[in-house]
Amino acid sequence: MAGQLRIALAQINAFVGDIAGNTDRIVEAIRLARQRGRADLVVFPELAISGYPPEDLLFHAGFRRQLDIALDRIGTETAGIAALVGFPEFDGDRIYNAAAIFVDGGKTAVYRKQCLPNYSVFDEQRYFTAGTSPVVVTIRNVPVGVAICEDIWEQEPCRQAAGAGARMIVAINGSPYELGRQQQRERVLKERAGETGLPIVYQNLVGGQDELVFDGGSCVVNAEGAVVMRAPAFTEGIYDCSFAFGDDSVVPLTGDISPLLSDDASIYTALVTGVRDYVRKNGFPGVVLGLSGGLDSALTLAIAVDALGAGSVQAVMMAYRYTSKMSLEDAEQQALAEGVGFQVIPIDATVGAINATLADLFAGLAEDSTEENIQARCRGIILMAISNKTGRMVLTTGNKSEMAVGYATLYGDMVGGFAPLKDCTKTRVYRLARYRNSIGPVIPDRVIERPPSAELRPDQKDSDSLPDYAILDAILDALMIENCSVDEIAARGFDRRIVGEVLDMVRHNEYKRRQAPPGVRVSGRAFGRDWRYPLTSGYRHPEKWARR
Repeated sequence: MAGQLRIALAQINAFVGDIAGNTDRIVEAIRLARQRGRADLVVFPELAISGYPPEDLLFHAGFRRQLDIALDRIGTETAGIAALVGFPEFDGDRIYNAAAIFVDGGKTAVYRKQCLPNYSVFDEQRYFTAGTSPVVVTIRNVPVGVAICEDIWEQEPCRQAAGAGARMIVAINGSPYELGRQQQRERVLKERAGETGLPIVYQNLVGGQDELVFDGGSCVVNAEGAVVMRAPAFTEGIYDCSFAFGDDSVVPLTGDISPLLSDDASIYTALVTGVRDYVRKNGFPGVVLGLSGGLDSALTLAIAVDALGAGSVQAVMMAYRYTSKMSLEDAEQQALAEGVGFQVIPIDATVGAINATLADLFAGLAEDSTEENIQARCRGIILMAISNKTGRMVLTTGNKSEMAVGYATLYGDMVGGFAPLKDCTKTRVYRLARYRNSIGPVIPDRVIERPPSAELRPDQKDSDSLPDYAILDAILDALMIENCSVDEIAARGFDRRIVGEVLDMVRHNEYKRRQAPPGVRVSGRAFGRDWRYPLTSGYRHPEKWARR
């Protein structure tokens, strides 16, 4: 029997914990797919009802009761259509990461995820019990195997589905963004298709959730592993794909194939998505940030405006005696270009008052970083006061390079609720600033071109305290992404002394990072969920042991 199977991929922005709201989104997508008359099956992301990842909400009794109500409601909406929906399934004391298949008003089957990731940002084994069996359901005469996210990255679940008679596989996902991840996904899909000889539908979540951002990129590969349809990255919507089937074959028809974004475009869009959803989902009316005239705050302002709109962003220049005329001019120029609220607040009197308060206690002691930190902390006080008074959340402007080596002031420039650039090294910040200007110039050129400086003392430069950022960032990537030792990094041509100093700075500043706000994860390893070093540690690299 020949025919055509039509599938709608509902690439939705689920909100963790908002079971009623997520159910509304699911029901609306089912109704729209039915009205358009172009879908036999509507597919939703992994844990779409609860949002991903629900974490310890899964242990709350009220959360469980709401899930039961949601499943009943979704079931009643599937008359004349089928839906595949991810949800947490409770079975006594066990919880499964599951997918319910609804057909024509009834729940016909439930698939339980077999491969539970427990690495990087994932800790599913804390919550879920692994499933053990394939599930194949027939939709419009086509046997469809079901998989959930990590199942696709292993061979066995797809092999089982094929062995159980599946003629195609539909995989639902909550796969977070990192640079190059879509290319990795499609390579894996090609491997699974080649092993099973089956076409695969890959459906993914979009939107921001704390430090994670989900980039969508839902796609279809044919039995040879070639991409024949791809939904736009980071874009919510319902995307159609079709399959021609006969007695011996199921063949996906070529659909719209959205192009892959460039590295800089994808990272920038991830940052915008992360800021937008963190602010909106947490109910803030907008944001405020310190605009210093430097590169990090300039890029943060551009991201904030692109995420929230100029009317929701307030920028404050907090000038001190070391603030250059160039910084004042460049901050004002960008604020005007972006159309945001902008104020200049001198902090000389505030810093002077604190220094006067401490004068007797510090008598006879030389000035050092203490006085520099007082400046930064005065700025933090002002930003938090504005936040308290207006309800706007403070965006912290520091980058990954600074966070790694502690080149930031605790309770000063680290003050804030969210840090957009937390996983962007300084070299990446330069690339992103140039990328943003390429689509519309908003950051003054000399902000990008001038040597970076905290402007906390006369003629200060970052290079006074840190290696050149190109060297520093390469060392940090080797340490964080590749877990390389001092020997391994030095063998790449870096000065062994500098490598050792950088690694020591990283180790000594873990206490600062534990108190830093969350930020968007865009690399293979960010400070946050997948960086879990002890605060108190006696570990030393070999050179340190040799000097004991």
